[in-house]
Amino acid sequence: MPERRRRAEDPRADERFRVDVARKAARRRRAARERDRGVWFSLGLFGLVGWSIAVPTLLGVALGVWIDRRWPGPISWTLTLLFVGVVVGCLNAWYWIKQESGNDGDDMA
Repeated sequence: MPERRRRAEDPRADERFRVDVARKAARRRRAARERDRGVWFSLGLFGLVGWSIAVPTLLGVALGVWIDRRWPGPISWTLTLLFVGVVVGCLNAWYWIKQESGNDGDDMA
């Protein structure tokens, strides 16, 4: 009987319950679909993140060295483009991780 009284007091409780059950069911379906993602998937993602940071960083350094040798000046283009490459690489890695994780953060609410 106390359960029925609680529902009568808060008519939105049924809707919140339905939304919660639907969210948990979607999470369970996604977990079943992604069950095959194991150690190899994690290592591959780790490699992808590493390369997505390393490549822009090395390209920035190479371009900076070329500019410094071609047009010497008071600014170290090597260090400047090293920093830019790291920032671009981190943004790139963040993008890939966000793509692979999907909407995982939305289901935790």
